[in-house]
This record gives sequence, C-alpha cells and structure tokens, in this order.
Amino acid sequence: MENYILALTTCPPDKAEDLARILVDGRFCACVNIVSGVRSIYHWKDKVETDTESILLIKTEKRLQDRLWDAIRDNHPYEVPEFVVIPIQGGSKAYLEWISTSTAN
Repeated sequence: MENYILALTTCPPDKAEDLARILVDGRFCACVNIVSGVRSIYHWKDKVETDTESILLIKTEKRLQDRLWDAIRDNHPYEVPEFVVIPIQGGSKAYLEWISTSTAN
C-alpha cells in the first residue's frame, strides 16, 4: 500500500479540466477528481484573499511524485501552486492495481 499517494492541488475552475487532462494523458496519474466550488481564504502578498477554486484529487504511484510535481508546476496558472501529498495507507487491491496499470509507461 505504501506505493500509492493522493496528491492535492487547487486551481481556477476554468483551468481544472485542462490541468487534469494533461496529468492523466501524460500518465503522471491514473485519475483526477475535480471538486468545484471550493471557497479558499488565504494569505497572499500581505493580504487575506478569498477565491472560488477547484480542488484536484490526484491518485498515482509514489514513484511518480516528482514527475507529477514537475507537470503541475509547468502547467499551473498560479505563481505558487498547491502541491500536498498524502500517502495512501489502504484501499481496494483491484483499485490500487488499476492505478499501477494506468500509470505504466
């Protein structure tokens, strides 16, 4: 199970599908769920900002973490894109195998 991760990033709603398709088409991940309508409140350049964003839930193998980050950084519209990685501690064996199959190059 320690071979799999869930990565998170947020982006403007009008950019979410394009970014998700780049990540899946490039086999950096098996799947991206786009959750729209996320309200974000955050510090940016000495001000508190509020935006509506989409959050991308990205399922992949741990071995692809650095390549995934490179793809996000290279294609993301934000100056400082969110990139948070959570290890997957358990799950359906068939689903995890599907992640491996889907990310095989």
